[in-house]
Amino acid sequence: MSLHEFEVIARYFSQTFPHRADVIFGVGDDAALCVAPNGMQLAIAIDTLVAGVHFPPETDPKDIGYKALAVNLSDMAAMGATPAWMTLALTCPPDTHENWLAHFSYGLRELAECYQVSLIGGDTTTGPLTITIQITGFVPAQMALHRHGAQPGDGIYVTGTLGDAGLGLASIQQQLHLPVLARHQVESRLNRPTPRLREGQALREIASSAIDISDGLVADLGHILAASQVGASIYLNQLPLSTILREQLSLEAAWQLALSAGDDYELCFTVPQHQESALSKALVTGSYTRIGMIETLPGLRCVNASGQPFIPKSKGYQHSFNLNPDDPDN
Repeated sequence: MSLHEFEVIARYFSQTFPHRADVIFGVGDDAALCVAPNGMQLAIAIDTLVAGVHFPPETDPKDIGYKALAVNLSDMAAMGATPAWMTLALTCPPDTHENWLAHFSYGLRELAECYQVSLIGGDTTTGPLTITIQITGFVPAQMALHRHGAQPGDGIYVTGTLGDAGLGLASIQQQLHLPVLARHQVESRLNRPTPRLREGQALREIASSAIDISDGLVADLGHILAASQVGASIYLNQLPLSTILREQLSLEAAWQLALSAGDDYELCFTVPQHQESALSKALVTGSYTRIGMIETLPGLRCVNASGQPFIPKSKGYQHSFNLNPDDPDN
C-alpha cells in the first residue's frame, strides 16, 4: 500500500460517510465531538474481525466492510438501541492494494448509509488484516434490553432462520457442494448478515431478555441463562430452518448447525406469557419463532418431538487464549 495513513483516511473514509447533525466534529482531530439527545442513554459496543479467524482471507473486501459494521449493528439491536456513530481501527498488510481499500470502504459505507451511521474517527496501521469497529447508539433511559431478566415460564424466541451462515461457511470451505443459487444465498447469509435493529427496538417494552446470536444459539442463549440464573428447554422441531438447510442436510445435521454454527446474527429473546399478545402486534408474523421455554431447573436441554434429548456435538464458537500459566502477569 503506497498511500500514507492520512492519504488513506482522506481518500476512503473522511468525507464519504453519512453526516449527522449530532456530530460536531468527526474525522480529522484527536477526538470526535458529539452530542447525545436528551433522555437517551448511550449504548456502546466494539467488535474485532481478524482475517482467517472471523472470515476467510479471500472474502470479497466489500463483504468484509459490510460484515464488520453489521456485527456491531447486531449488538445495537440486541440492546434495543438506535445506532449513531462509529470509529474504525483498520490494520492492513503492507502489500494491500488501493483497489482493496476502495472496495472495503464501499461495503462499509453501503451499510452505514442504510442506518445513517456516521464515521467519526479511528486509526490505520500496518500488520495482519484486522478490523475493529466501536459503535455508539441511543436507547431511551431505562428501556435497554439486557441478557438478565428471563424468568421461568417465559417463552424463548428467535428472529429469522438459524444455521444458514454455518452452511455458507461449509460451502466456502468446500465441505459440501451446493446448487449455485443455494450456495449464493447461504454464503450471503454468512458474509452479509441482516442486523435486526427494527425488531430489537420493537422489543424494548416486551422482551424480558435478549441477545444476538453470534457464537451459536446454544452458546448465546447460555449467556442469558447464566445472567438470569435460570435454565431452559429448546424444542428442536420448532427451530426455524430454511428450505435450503432442510433440503441439503439431514435433520440432525441441520439441528447441529442451527444450534451451534454461529454467525447468524439473529436475535434470541425471552417474552413473559402476558406479553405474547403485544409481541404478535410488534413483530411481523413469520419473522420470529417460539423455540422453547425458560425453566427453573438449571442448564439447557434440547429435545426432539418425542421428548428425547439431543446433545449437540459443539456448544458453539468460543474464543480461546493460549496463556502461559507460569507467566506472573496472567
